[in-house]
Amino acid sequence: MSHTILALGGGEMLLVFLVFLLLFGANKMPELAKGLGKGLKEFKRATDDIKRELSDSTGGITQEISDTTSDIRRNISEITTNITREVDTHTEDIKKDSSEIAGNLSSNSSEIASNLNN
Repeated sequence: MSHTILALGGGEMLLVFLVFLLLFGANKMPELAKGLGKGLKEFKRATDDIKRELSDSTGGITQEISDTTSDIRRNISEITTNITREVDTHTEDIKKDSSEIAGNLSSNSSEIASNLNN
């Protein structure tokens, strides 16, 4: 089922106009057009009112969501900074420990080698 009811060409519009003219007469056409215009204007006003009411009623929620999102982003940033700082600290500790172990292994291997040579 197609919903393209208003997709009429020029010839079809002229035919519809002539049918209305025959049905209602030339005197009633301005009144009908005026009534149709008022009806469309009232419909547009009603839809604008509904849009405005929805916007007003969701305005507080939208702001609350925005504030909460900002708080979450700020908390994530702080946590990420803290984690990065901790990882960097532990990485430095591991590097120092591994350097000490390597130095101890080197001196121990030198002592073992000199003991084996004696």
